[in-house]
Amino acid sequence: MTSGFLYKKLWRHRSFRIGLIVIFFLLLAACLGPVFWTIEPTSMQMRFRFKPPSLDFPLGTDGFGRDVLSRLLHGARLSLGIGLSVAVLSGAMGTLVGVISGHFKQFDSLLMRCMDALMAFPAIMLAIGITAVLGPQTASVIIALSVAYVPRTARIVRAAVLVIRETEYIQAANVAGASHARIVFRHLLPNSIGPLVVQMSFVFSYAILAEAALSFLGIGAPPPTPSWGNIISEGRDRSIEAWWIMLFPGIAISLAALGMNLLGDGLRDVLDPRQKTEG
Repeated sequence: MTSGFLYKKLWRHRSFRIGLIVIFFLLLAACLGPVFWTIEPTSMQMRFRFKPPSLDFPLGTDGFGRDVLSRLLHGARLSLGIGLSVAVLSGAMGTLVGVISGHFKQFDSLLMRCMDALMAFPAIMLAIGITAVLGPQTASVIIALSVAYVPRTARIVRAAVLVIRETEYIQAANVAGASHARIVFRHLLPNSIGPLVVQMSFVFSYAILAEAALSFLGIGAPPPTPSWGNIISEGRDRSIEAWWIMLFPGIAISLAALGMNLLGDGLRDVLDPRQKTEG
């Protein structure tokens, strides 16, 4: 499948197209929003506390008089950045574990039992434990969530490698005396990219939701750094009279999760037609 044909097929897929558009506008808002909306997200103006949405404050203000729109735009950078970082790190670590486990039989049992031990804990609970040990900071959240989602990626890559290693061209490469490095980098990894990319798109979505949960609990990015999760947390005590503080970051989180899941569905359907759910 040529790259041009692949791009056209992806764009014709409705779920992928909608997801891509949603994520594009979220990224555009995160990158360019603070450039045009220049109010500082940490600037406190107590005389404007709990102002509802208006022309001066399109998304209202919070309990410290801070502009919710500004905090939402700056928080998008952090939340989406954490999602991307977790997807890349967990993808890299999971691929390493999955390839070693699938290709080298002597390591398979040990590595998979380690992954089973990690999967015995719900991902969010494992992330909470790691973050509590490392301390509430952005780097801790990225490390914790990456570790929590490694087992899922490792199992998917391992499954792909187990199928690929039994194919005739891999057996021919072994008979021809090809090195392990050549087999891994020339055959196993390129043919495992499809399932890996799909999984990373879902991990991106999971990480955004998990980061919001950690920030809501107070163990994510420390205040006053804005993230979607801690903005919601700050507005929970005034959820009735100041509903806008929780509503808009909640919508942003929902859109990000929806967009990445639609992207993942489209990638899965195109890269693995056997699991096709929609045309």
